[in-house]
Amino acid sequence: MSVTIKDIAKKAGVSYSTVSRALNGIGSDKGGRSKKILQIAQEMGYVKNQAAVNLQSSRAGVLGLYFSTISKLTSPFVLHDVITGVYSVVGSKYNVVVKGIDMHEPGTLNPSHFDGIVVLSQLDDDLKFIEEVMSKQIPAVVICREVFIDNMANVTTDERLSMSWAMDYLLEHGHRNICVIEGNADLDSTRLRHKGWEDSVRSHGIDPYEIPYVYGNYRYNSGYRGAMELLHYQPTAILCFNDEMAFGARQAIVDRGLSVPDDVSLIGFDNWDMSAYGNMRLTTVERSMNALAREGTRRLIARIEEGIVDNSKTFLDNRLIERESVKDLRNERKPTEKIKR
Repeated sequence: MSVTIKDIAKKAGVSYSTVSRALNGIGSDKGGRSKKILQIAQEMGYVKNQAAVNLQSSRAGVLGLYFSTISKLTSPFVLHDVITGVYSVVGSKYNVVVKGIDMHEPGTLNPSHFDGIVVLSQLDDDLKFIEEVMSKQIPAVVICREVFIDNMANVTTDERLSMSWAMDYLLEHGHRNICVIEGNADLDSTRLRHKGWEDSVRSHGIDPYEIPYVYGNYRYNSGYRGAMELLHYQPTAILCFNDEMAFGARQAIVDRGLSVPDDVSLIGFDNWDMSAYGNMRLTTVERSMNALAREGTRRLIARIEEGIVDNSKTFLDNRLIERESVKDLRNERKPTEKIKR
C-alpha cells in the first residue's frame, strides 16, 4: 500500500496541511520542521501521486483575493495584513490577483483563471459572489466574516465577544461616562461589535441608550470627527471600533487641550502598527487579519494541492492587549475627599 500524506502527518505529529506545504515547498521552514517532514517522507518511501502532479501542471498558478470593497470600506491596514498573510503561505508558487467584489460583474467569473479564491467578506451582499464561486466549482475559503453556507470553508473571529471585553475593561476600571465611535453601519463587523458593547453594559446594569455613539468609517479622519462630536458629552473614555480611528480620536482630544489617558481614556480594536500616527501606547483588542489570511490560505492550498477538503468553521482567538491609554478611576478620590492618615 502506498504511503499517503495522512501517514506522514501521523508519524510527524503535524496536520495534513503542514505536510502538504512541506512537500510542495510552500512557506518558511521555521525550526527545520519542513526538513524533518521531508526526511520522514523519504524514510517511509512516499511517492507523489502522478495524477495529482499532472493536475498541478495544468493549473493557472493564480489565487484570487476578493475583498467586499477596496476603495470604500476596507482600511489599507487590512489590505496590507491580508495580502502579506496570503503570500507568507504561498510564497512565489502562486500569483495573487486582488479585486473588489463590488466591482465584479455577475456571471463573469472564469474558473480557468483561478486555482482558488480567498474571499474577505464584510457585507451580506457578498453572498451572491460566493454563490457564483461555488457554482463554478472553484475551491474557496471565506475569511473575516462568519457565513452560514454549507460546503464552504470559513475562518473568522468572535467580534461580538471581543468588543464586550473592551467595554468590560473600561467599566471595570471605573469608567461610566463612556462614548463609542463605531464603524460603517453597513458592515457585519460593525453590527457585531455594537452588540458586543451593548452586551457588556447590560451585564453591568447600564442601559445601552445611555451610551452616546457615532458612526465612523474605520479611517483616521472619521475618528477625529467622531471624537470632536462626542467630547461635548465630557466622556472619561471613548471606545473605538478600530485602532486607526482611536488615533484620530487622540488627535481631537489633544486639539481640545486635553490628554490621553489623564483626561480621556481610549481603547481600540485590531492591534495594528500605528506608529505613523504617534507614540500612544494604545490598549486594544488584538484581531490578526494576517493570521486569518494565513489560516484561510493554508486551508485553501491543502484543498488545491492534496484534495483535503475541510469545510469546517474555525474561530481564531482574539485577546485584549493592555497598555497605557486607559486610566484607572477605581481608586481616584473625589476633589473634596481628604487623605486619611
